[in-house]
Amino acid sequence: MKLSDFDFDLPEGLIATRPVRPRTAARLLVAEGDTIRDLHVRDLVDLLGPGDRLVLNDTKVIPARLSGTRTRATGQGEAVAKVEVTLLEPRPGGHWAALAKPLRKVKDGEVIRFSDALSAEVVRIADGQAELSFNLTGTDFDAALAEAGAMPLPPYIAALRAPDAQDREDYQTVFARNSGAVAAPTASLHFDGDLLARLAAKGVAFTHVTLHVGAGTFLPVKVEDVTTHRMHAEWGEVSEVAAAEINATRESGGRVIPVGTTALRLIESAAGEDGWIRPWQGTTDIFIYPGYTFRVTDGLMTNFHLPKSTLLMLVSALMGRDRMRRVYDHAIASGYRFFSYGDASLLLPERRNPATPGRAGA
Repeated sequence: MKLSDFDFDLPEGLIATRPVRPRTAARLLVAEGDTIRDLHVRDLVDLLGPGDRLVLNDTKVIPARLSGTRTRATGQGEAVAKVEVTLLEPRPGGHWAALAKPLRKVKDGEVIRFSDALSAEVVRIADGQAELSFNLTGTDFDAALAEAGAMPLPPYIAALRAPDAQDREDYQTVFARNSGAVAAPTASLHFDGDLLARLAAKGVAFTHVTLHVGAGTFLPVKVEDVTTHRMHAEWGEVSEVAAAEINATRESGGRVIPVGTTALRLIESAAGEDGWIRPWQGTTDIFIYPGYTFRVTDGLMTNFHLPKSTLLMLVSALMGRDRMRRVYDHAIASGYRFFSYGDASLLLPERRNPATPGRAGA
């Protein structure tokens, strides 16, 4: 498999910079086997029913983008420089790994001030990242970060507009509860309380898992042989309750449908070769590309992904490369909106035996 196998031309006008309102008004491309239908997210109530289980990632995006200054004494007096910081992930000892731009503006031991309440010392610079030690911890840190930070919009949106106050609502799922992500599980952004209630009334079951999405989700694949690509690691947890719920659905013959590639990657990480889920906690760097044998996933709700991305490879593994090429050709021709704030798809490959491991897409 070559990287070029997962390339396509996307008109810039199809990159969504704002979500539609209400959330459930987003379009929904339903690909079931070889058929394609054009619906809306609100139509999920007619597509799902008793026996189906949606797996939701309840991670909460933190306002990880910070604007600060550092002050340095020079022969001409104090020199103040602006520094843009994006938090990446927590490190032991209460430190944070972060991107700093421009990185040359900071040195080990310097302090970056983000507000009257929030500052951080640069512990070290290594591998193109800064390790920061903040002056606050716990709830005090959370409160100061909420005041000083902005939502970390994906690069393809940030290149077109700056984040604003509206993104604090738009770039957060309605069921977010476990803080730690620096990118949203974007397929879940299409749900609101009313849709969840109507699905529940229809008999659809929900399971919550947590995968803290990292900024690495936007890293490009740089190798031509995609099988040699190394994924970034992200922390996740499948609780004992979540594992039991998913296993019960499989045992009864129901469909397990993760909402978003993050939820899919997590439950596949927690599944054994026998196709059953165990309680699981840790970091996963699972890389799913065509040829992968799905262990527990029966379908996927997801947005439309970047060319040459690992996420496009994942959906191609689920549905098959040729079918996904037809899906994306149809989406582009039909004017679907792409990426994090864009429209959604519901991908339903042929069913497997629910009590046995799945089969890779052809």
